[in-house]
Amino acid sequence: MDIKFGTDGWRAIIAKEFTVENVARVTEGVCMYLKNHFDNPSVVIGYDCRFAGDLFAKTAAKVFCENGIFVKMAIGYVSTPMVSLGTLKLKASIGVIVTASHNPSAYSGYKLKGHYGGPLLEEGIMEVESYIPDSTDFNFDSSSIEEWKERGFIEIVDLETLYCNHIETCFDMDAIRNSNMIFAYDAMYGSGQNVIKRLLPNVKRFRCEHNPHFYGISPEPIMRNLGPFSEYIKAEGDIDCALVNDGDADRIGMMDGKGNYIDSHHIMLLLINYLYKYKGYKGKIATGFSSTVKIKQLCDYYGLDLDVVHIGFKHICGIMLEEEIIMGGEESGGIAVQGHIPERDGIWIGMVIWEFMVKSGKTIEELIQEVYDLVGTFAFERIDLTLPQELKESIIAKCKAEEYHQFGEYKVERLENLDGYKYVLSESEWVMIRPSGTEPVLRTYAESSTQEGAFKILKACHDVILN
Repeated sequence: MDIKFGTDGWRAIIAKEFTVENVARVTEGVCMYLKNHFDNPSVVIGYDCRFAGDLFAKTAAKVFCENGIFVKMAIGYVSTPMVSLGTLKLKASIGVIVTASHNPSAYSGYKLKGHYGGPLLEEGIMEVESYIPDSTDFNFDSSSIEEWKERGFIEIVDLETLYCNHIETCFDMDAIRNSNMIFAYDAMYGSGQNVIKRLLPNVKRFRCEHNPHFYGISPEPIMRNLGPFSEYIKAEGDIDCALVNDGDADRIGMMDGKGNYIDSHHIMLLLINYLYKYKGYKGKIATGFSSTVKIKQLCDYYGLDLDVVHIGFKHICGIMLEEEIIMGGEESGGIAVQGHIPERDGIWIGMVIWEFMVKSGKTIEELIQEVYDLVGTFAFERIDLTLPQELKESIIAKCKAEEYHQFGEYKVERLENLDGYKYVLSESEWVMIRPSGTEPVLRTYAESSTQEGAFKILKACHDVILN
């Protein structure tokens, strides 16, 4: 089978396509890449909370060792940002984490991180793909991790401590810990749970236990997966703000004290307002094609340059490596900020928002209202459609042919097709159609001034494309 990396790594179903053999094949491709670009290359390897993560990480480690590449291997499960930070801090040539991020528990995956502490860029990924062999003679049982450690090819590293120490030096953690504000955290059974327990032991914790099945949920921090957490917040009655991360803790969602969901668009706007207005950061903003139009409006208000890029954080990372970026983020909840690595980091962004609340003495609702006062209220909604392949392809073909000019009462003012098909309906309303890069679904997005309006636009869109 051909192995291709999507918008964020290679992902496949465990024991079907995601096997020891195929992980070894991918790793052999990475070995070729490393040998072509680095003298004496080294790699940081970690895995998240998913089933058999340890097995697949050890598979990759053994293949690297057999190819003469030095391995720095994490202790226990870790988050993706820990591997990225470790790759930079430990001066490794590349980072590997075995994770399928927010996908259901049947999936595992393989992400690659550049030596700079962010996603390996497109040209690197394409080169790795070109080197992946059709088969491998790798034998998992021919050697052991202990043997490679004794031979000096494997070093065990504590990425969790490295990450926590970095947080401690960059935030006023004492102010957050000693604040009168009460915070809560939902790990969604993912790999962020140990870090939060360690950094903020008094935070109220939800789904902070290790369960590779995720109790049947997809560990993606969007509202449809957060009903139980919302009810928990309402029942507690004293929580000021809550943080949610996905399975590998690189994505973020938040909730206010009433259990209302705060999506990534609002978080990005909060960050721009805080980092530029309050902290005085200088630079530009970068965001994905599916993000709210309010980002452009806020950038216009502050006189900030904005780059809108293809979906997939590697595109934002590429800009962050070349220019000063205050905030780079995308609709899926992957956000990075100046002063950290060029990588999505859900825990880091949560700390920024909580520090903002503590330092300003304002509630999350008050901080959001500050943004609304500048750009107006808005709501964003996304519905993923699981469709027969023939219908999915037919819809995309019609998008390419520019056959959609109206969705119910909504007339299309213009079409933007940087990455997907965004039908602009007015200055503050749009609907977008885009096939997923990692899952067998068609994504549909809409923005309006109210949630009711966004859902109304989505319904009008679905009535047209599905009939």
